[in-house]
Amino acid sequence: MSATELTRPVVTRFAPSPTGFLHLGGARTALFNWLFARHHGGEFKLRIEDTDRARSTQPAIEAILDGMRWLGLNWDGEEVYQFARAARHAEVAEELIARGAAYRCYLSTDELKARREAAQAERKPFRLISEWRDRGPDDAPTGEAGVVRLKAPRDGETTIEDAVQGKVTVQNAEIDDFVLLRSDGTPTYMLAVAVDDHDMGVTHCIRGDDHLNNAFRQRVLIDAMGWARMVYAHVPLIHGHDGAKLSKRHGALGIETYRDELGILPEAMINYLLRLGWGHGDDEIISREDAVAWFDLAHVGRSPSRFDIKKLENLNGHYLREADDARLADIVAPDIAAKLGRDLGADDLALLNRAMPELKPRARTLHEIADGALFLFRTRPLAMDEKAAQLIVDAPDGLLGDIALALCALADWTVEAIEEAVRSVSEQRDLKLGKVAQPLRAAMTGTTISPGIFDVLVLLGRDETLARLDDASHLPNNTTA
Repeated sequence: MSATELTRPVVTRFAPSPTGFLHLGGARTALFNWLFARHHGGEFKLRIEDTDRARSTQPAIEAILDGMRWLGLNWDGEEVYQFARAARHAEVAEELIARGAAYRCYLSTDELKARREAAQAERKPFRLISEWRDRGPDDAPTGEAGVVRLKAPRDGETTIEDAVQGKVTVQNAEIDDFVLLRSDGTPTYMLAVAVDDHDMGVTHCIRGDDHLNNAFRQRVLIDAMGWARMVYAHVPLIHGHDGAKLSKRHGALGIETYRDELGILPEAMINYLLRLGWGHGDDEIISREDAVAWFDLAHVGRSPSRFDIKKLENLNGHYLREADDARLADIVAPDIAAKLGRDLGADDLALLNRAMPELKPRARTLHEIADGALFLFRTRPLAMDEKAAQLIVDAPDGLLGDIALALCALADWTVEAIEEAVRSVSEQRDLKLGKVAQPLRAAMTGTTISPGIFDVLVLLGRDETLARLDDASHLPNNTTA
């Protein structure tokens, strides 16, 4: 079957190992599988490969499921837990023995070690040639279980038409008789994956290219069982911005960290992951609907993509500007409450919602929105940062008082009326508007950065604005509060 041939309904799967949280590469693999299945009207399944009992943890499983839900990568049916299927894996191993495609091997650990060391000494690759390959069960040593190995072909070659990598060929002499069942009866990864993919009806295996070598081994097992072959699509790994293997120093963190600590929206993360190795012309902003409509394997690149946190934040800024104000307010409210040390009431949430059109255009992350909104909820007198305090110190005598008088006389509390009043003060004082707006901003927010100053005053309201001006006008010796 060719890489693009569809002879049965499409089924893809994402199969993370819960020895750690959902990382960038895993999330992208899940996304590509989800998109391919949804594009073809097929099924996307989730399998938790928890056979490594020493390293698999329940918190990691929960983090993977939570990350998938946050990204909106809904899977079809219940998730499959690989460890629970150990009996089925062993059953297939026994069937392979019965078919003459596998055998029990009783080589000891010491014997295997000696053969590896001999190969190293001769500077040759280690390829196991077990004398148990063609011996019958009557020759088995008493009381020893041995391991079960697959009989890999020794002659010829195996070719895989990979949907991303193209035609890849391996000499069969390079495929060893790998272990299917350990001596304690537990299945190996190679056996479990092949059996589960078959039983789950997987038609397309989309995964990182670090698994490409595994595909040749799994193909031997699949053919030995007479099962339908899958289409393989091995996607290049993600590298850091410097071209080196992605690591924590590049920002390779769990998906939950991008959500909770970096303030990234799920739609921004989806768009960014999609563009890491896949493209649709010059399109950079791609909606989920368009991604489903456009996604294919033909446009997955063969070169590693590079992760850049700044590009992710810039893309996130776009989605913040497009997001619903009420939704953003609900998301950032807990962050603001934590910074204030108190819960936000209904009036606070309503104010935050009204302020969102002024807050989100300046932000690249949800945390920047939260930080930018703090001035709305701080209690008087405001604590001021050093730069804001200096602006008030340097302001012409009586300037804030003049602004207060002009604002107090306003009949309408609108952006237009406030701007006209402040401009009038600047003209009377023969000052540029910026020289008036800067100390005014400091008095209103305690910082030098905020949304447009006239919008700030509208949001704060007349009473709070005048009260903050009065506080700033009476700072002792014009120092910080």
